Amino acid sequence: MTEGKISKSIVLFALPILLGNLFQQLYSVVDSIVVGKVIGKEALAAVSSTGSLIDLIIGLINGIFLGAGVVIARYYGARNKENISVAIHTTIAFGFIAGIIVTSLGVIFTPWLLRLMGTPDDVFANSVIYLRIYFIGGIGIVIYNACMGIFQALGDSKHPLYYLIVSAIINAILVILFVAVFNFGVGGAAAATVISQFVSAILGFIALTNANGNYKVDIKKIKIDGEMLKVLLKMGLPTGIQNSIVAFANVIVQSNINQFGSIAMAGSGSYTKLEGFAFLPITCFSVALATFIGQNLGAKQYDRAKQGARFGIIAGVSLTEIIGIIIWIFAPKLIGIFNSNPAVIEQGVIRAKIICLFYFLLALSHCLSGILRGAGKTNVPMIVMLVSWCLIRIAYITIMIKIIPDIRVVFWAYPLTWLISSVVFLIYYKKTDWLAE
Repeated sequence: MTEGKISKSIVLFALPILLGNLFQQLYSVVDSIVVGKVIGKEALAAVSSTGSLIDLIIGLINGIFLGAGVVIARYYGARNKENISVAIHTTIAFGFIAGIIVTSLGVIFTPWLLRLMGTPDDVFANSVIYLRIYFIGGIGIVIYNACMGIFQALGDSKHPLYYLIVSAIINAILVILFVAVFNFGVGGAAAATVISQFVSAILGFIALTNANGNYKVDIKKIKIDGEMLKVLLKMGLPTGIQNSIVAFANVIVQSNINQFGSIAMAGSGSYTKLEGFAFLPITCFSVALATFIGQNLGAKQYDRAKQGARFGIIAGVSLTEIIGIIIWIFAPKLIGIFNSNPAVIEQGVIRAKIICLFYFLLALSHCLSGILRGAGKTNVPMIVMLVSWCLIRIAYITIMIKIIPDIRVVFWAYPLTWLISSVVFLIYYKKTDWLAE
C-alpha cells in the first residue's frame, strides 16, 4: 500500500474486507431469521440480547490484534523482516492463550452477566444456552481474528474474504439443519456459529503456516517474545480497552432495553442486524486506513498518508450514509424479515427511524479512529470513546430514562454520542500533527 494510485490501493484492500464482512453479516442475519421464524420472538430476543455481551468480552482481545496489526504493518512498510516474524509468532501465541481465557470466563460468568443485564425470565434460559455454547468456541473466534489481523497488516485482505465465504456457507447450512430440521433450538444456532468460525480459524492458520518467507508461521517458533509482546500490547491494549468500554456502554443500553420486555428486545435486536450492514463500509475503511497509514508512515511517506486519510474518510462516510437512507426508507419491510409480529416490527422501526440518518457520524468517528490508530495514536480514540460513547452515553440514559421512561430516550443515546465523538475527533485531526511519532 506504499505504491501506486492511493484511491486504488485503499479500495482494492477495502473491497475484500467489505465482501468478507458482508458474508459474516449475512450468516448472522440467517441465524436471526431462522431463530425468529422457526422458534419465535422469545428465542429471537434471547439471541439478539447476547450481542453486546459477546462484544464486551471478545472486543478487548480483538482490539489487541488490531494494534498488533498496526505494529506488523509498520515493520512491513519499513521492510524489517526479522521483527515481522517475531511479531507474527508472538501474536499467534498470545491468541491461543487469550482464546483459552475467553472460553473459561465466558462459560463461567454467562448466567451472572445476563442477570446483571436484567434479562427477562422468559428469555433467560435460552440466552444462557446460546451464550455458553458460543463461548465454548472462544479459542476458534480469537485465533481467527489473530490470523485475519496478520493478513490485513501485510496488505492481504483476500484470504480473510475466502475464509469468511466458506464460514458463511457452512453456518447457513448448519443453522437450518440444526434449528429447522433437528429442532435443537437456540443451542443449535450457537453451535452452527461456533463450528463455522472454527473452520475459518483453521483455514487461516493453515494458510499462514504455508506462507513464504518471513511471513510464514513455523509451529516450533510460536512463543511469546517478551519485548515484542510489550510493543504489541502498548499499541493494541488501548484499542482493546476502547472496544470493551464501548461494548460495556452497549450492555448498559441493552439492560435498559430489556426493561421494556421481550417484544422490545426482539424488535431492537432485529434492527441491530440491519445496522450491521452499515458497519460494512465503516469496518473495511477503518481497517484499510489503519493499514494504509501504518505502512506509509513506516515507509516515511507522510504526504501519501495524508492523501489516503482524506480519501478514506470521504468514501467511508458517503457509503455508510447511503446504507442508512436505504434502511430508513425500507425499515418496516426489513424488520419484518426477522419476525412478522406487528409489535416487534414497530419496535424495530422506532429505533431505525431515530438512528439511521445519523450513520455518517458513526462512520466519521470510526474512520478518524482508524487513521489515528495507524499513526500509533491509539490512546486518543480510547479516551474519546471512553468519554463520549461510555461515560456520557451511560449518564444520559441513566438520567433521562428516569425523567422520560420511553424507549426512544435510550435509542437517542447513539446519535447524540456519535455527534460528540465526531466533533472531538475532527478538532484533534485538524489542530494537531497526528503524523508525528
